[in-house]
This record gives sequence, structure tokens and C-alpha cells, in this order.
Amino acid sequence: MARVYSRKKGKSGSKKPIVSKAKKWTVLKKAEIEELITKLAKDRKTSAQIGLMLRDSYGVPDVKTAIGKSVSSIMKEAGAYPEFPEDMMSLLRKSVTLRKHLELHKPDKHSKRGLENLEAKIRRLGKYYVRKGDMPKGWKYSPEETKLLVQK
Repeated sequence: MARVYSRKKGKSGSKKPIVSKAKKWTVLKKAEIEELITKLAKDRKTSAQIGLMLRDSYGVPDVKTAIGKSVSSIMKEAGAYPEFPEDMMSLLRKSVTLRKHLELHKPDKHSKRGLENLEAKIRRLGKYYVRKGDMPKGWKYSPEETKLLVQK
């Protein structure tokens, strides 16, 4: 007998509800939220960390509905956006740790394959960000440069 699953086909995870305007119970005003974002960005917090802090500590449920702009766009306007996007930096950190692991465990073929896939993803994402203008033109992935970049 076949199992019957209750989840609809193709749907998984949770989705934010569609909301067009800010909640009435939000205490902070637009200018205060922008100030907080720039202050936290200058303390070298990522956009995801800033969003979580605003939600948990300051009671701002969603920055985009409250202000009309995303956290990263506010960071760019303030000049506090990092040189490399957040998701790219996490992939670069992961590649450095995986290379370090492979130096110690040379015969680990599964990790070697994982590194190949990870580096392919980094190259694809790098092309996208260069095209979009979020990363410097002519950027190429290089393990040695990545190691130096991540250590900063």
C-alpha cells in the first residue's frame, strides 16, 4: 500500500505572508530604523544579522514593509555594504575550510567532489555578481586569494 503525504506537490517550507504596509504596533519610525541599520552595519554586522536584531530586539517585523527598502540597499546608501555579498563570503569561507580539511585528509573523495561542486557554485555566483555590479569587474575565483580575503 502506498503512503499518502499531506503536503501539496512542489510546495515546501514556509512563506512570508503578503503584506503591503507596516504594522501599526511598530514603535520605531523610518528614520530611526535607518539609523539603527547604519549603526549596526558599521559594527560589521551582516544584513541577515541586522534583520534578526531589528526583529528580536527592536520589534520591527519586516524592514522592507516598514521603510520600503531592503536592509542591504540602506547599507549601500550609507557606504557600509561589504565588498563581497553575504552569500558569496559564506561560500568562500566554506571553500577555505574544505581545502584545509583536504590538506589533512587527502584520500577523502567525497569532500573533494564537494569542493569541486562548491567552487563551481562560487564561479557561477561570481559571474552573476560581476554582471550585476556587486563585485569588481574582472573578478576570478582563486583559492589563494580567497584564503587571504577570508582571513581579513
